[in-house]
Amino acid sequence: MTVMNINALGVILGDPLFTDLNLTISKGNRIGLVAANGRGKTTLLECLAGLAEPTHGEITSARGLRVGYVAQYVPEAAYALTLYDWVLKALPSEQADYESWRVDVVLGDLSVPYEVQQKPLSELSGGWQRTALLAAAWVTEPDLLLLDEPTNHLDLGRIALLQEWLAGLPKDVPVVMTSHDRAFLDAVTNRTLFLRTEHSRDFPLPFSKARAALDEADAADQRRFANDLNKAQQLRKQAAKLKNIGINSGSDLLVNKTKQLSERAAQIEAAAKPAHREQGAGDIKLVNSGTHAKALVTLEDVEVETPDGRVLYKTGQKWILPGDRIVLLGTNGTGKTRLVKLIAKALVGEESPVKCAPSVVPAYSDQHLSQLRDEDTPMEAVTSEFDVGDQRARGILAGAGVKIQMQDTRIGALSGGQKARLAMLILRLRNPNFYLLDEPTNHLDIEGQEMLEDELISHNASCLLVSHDRSFLRNVGNRFWLIQGKKLVEVDSPEPFLEGEMAT
Repeated sequence: MTVMNINALGVILGDPLFTDLNLTISKGNRIGLVAANGRGKTTLLECLAGLAEPTHGEITSARGLRVGYVAQYVPEAAYALTLYDWVLKALPSEQADYESWRVDVVLGDLSVPYEVQQKPLSELSGGWQRTALLAAAWVTEPDLLLLDEPTNHLDLGRIALLQEWLAGLPKDVPVVMTSHDRAFLDAVTNRTLFLRTEHSRDFPLPFSKARAALDEADAADQRRFANDLNKAQQLRKQAAKLKNIGINSGSDLLVNKTKQLSERAAQIEAAAKPAHREQGAGDIKLVNSGTHAKALVTLEDVEVETPDGRVLYKTGQKWILPGDRIVLLGTNGTGKTRLVKLIAKALVGEESPVKCAPSVVPAYSDQHLSQLRDEDTPMEAVTSEFDVGDQRARGILAGAGVKIQMQDTRIGALSGGQKARLAMLILRLRNPNFYLLDEPTNHLDIEGQEMLEDELISHNASCLLVSHDRSFLRNVGNRFWLIQGKKLVEVDSPEPFLEGEMAT
């Protein structure tokens, strides 16, 4: 049964985000919405939720349809409320008075501890804030659920709970979701919509299978386009031959035939449509300047401690060698970021028990991109640190996805994807030989994640990284360190850890 029908929908915000989109949402659909950063995913969800107006086209909903929308960001008004009160506030006042038990049921299903429920949202992690938004949408018992980046800020355990929760929803409640987590999309979707400026594609398949089908469809379009142009070219060659013969012989029949062939060639050329070429959100490029050091980083049984001095674990004797792409594994709170910060201090010459080779040129990015200052502009961020000149700076910023009109605005006004690409650009300009990356795929679209993977691998870059993105860490890592109890141990594969996290 259809719950929503989208007909010839389009949105233009300066440039077209998408046009002529047709989509039918039916009961049982679990639709993954995929596009590059800034290509209209959030805008489309807002249109479906009735929070934004399309430029053209129409949306027809089933009578009385209730839509639950989970946005990416917490509203400012929510921060002063406890998680419980924010969810309760989503109910109509008369229902909240007599049916507050609905809040308890939803928070129980989402495994939110009582002590977390009673804390103000301002004091909670991004993961718990997203859980609060989800609970507030679901407590209203919607007929259609829209989720914008629901896995942002979630660790593997919470992602597993979200997957399980989605699997347990009533089968007749359709869900449309955006996500850059490929493994998550594969686990929870049964349809994939690739949103494009023109000719969006919809496949009744989860992401990875749909991506393969999309590549085949685009390749078929390209072959069809080439064949059409070749056919038109052959017709024009025939027309040219007949024209010469017709002129020399004075045959009106051949002159007419020449005209018909030329017109047919023109019709084929006008109807021929080139294969879609995705306009990316900006390139991610890295470098590896190389080093003759045998060991870039040395850990001599370093003690990793909490801020108040409590020992979390000891590293034992470990080395990071040129070409190592080490993934640091561990559950939340075990001290992954604490070790990353110890190494970061050593890399810039601050006091640290970690030893670094003198030839190491580091590139460090934390999960909050704190190396970027919101009050700076992208131009200031590049030209103040690197001697590249204004013209070249504008060129490389545009190549990284920061358009000319955004280059002199505050970095705080950039989207998460633009900030992530800007951060990677600045790392590259430092010409490093060692990358220290804490959640580098946060805010990167799938295209950006794949670019980052390819750059790290193709340049044989040396790095230590932390990531909750299963596809990314599987593809990039060639060594794996696991925080296990009070020790840091090397393991052959991340799979036992990942399976354990997803099963908890």
